[in-house]
Amino acid sequence: MNAMNTHYPEPVRVEPAVRRTLAVIVDNEPGVLARIAGLFSGRGYNIESLTVSETEHSQHLSRITIVTTGTNAVIDQIKAQLDRLVPVHRVVDLTLQGDSLEREMCLLKVVGKGEHRVEAMRLASAFGARILDATLNSFVFELTGATDEIERFIRLMSEIGLVEISRTGVAAMGRGAEPM
Repeated sequence: MNAMNTHYPEPVRVEPAVRRTLAVIVDNEPGVLARIAGLFSGRGYNIESLTVSETEHSQHLSRITIVTTGTNAVIDQIKAQLDRLVPVHRVVDLTLQGDSLEREMCLLKVVGKGEHRVEAMRLASAFGARILDATLNSFVFELTGATDEIERFIRLMSEIGLVEISRTGVAAMGRGAEPM
């Protein structure tokens, strides 16, 4: 067999999934959020984080911040499909705009006594968490920060006595003077 005639197929290149934060300005009207969520679920796209609130009261506009993952092609398709929805005014990929600011708020309930209680207070202080409620055997902490910081705090508190978590999802904004 001649080695020169051997044909090796080209390796299949799999495009890696990327995490993207999208800011979407929409009319604040009934059904808009359901339509956007339906767009994602109908095509099998995942939403990792979703926050929404009216931001321009006089114009009845809301800002939806969506964190999702997918290949670049999938993300481009998501943005194009969002942009085609009638109540959508703007879709901005904050990840592509550069170094955007992302924050999340989390409430954690931790139960423990003795050393566990002392350790929970020490960790909360190190992370800058506020104590919202305290009893003789529990705390409710509030922490605002980047998602990875929230995740670290949760992991550490899990070892101490974490019993409940509530998270807001990501709120994000581009840096600098330029508006979205």
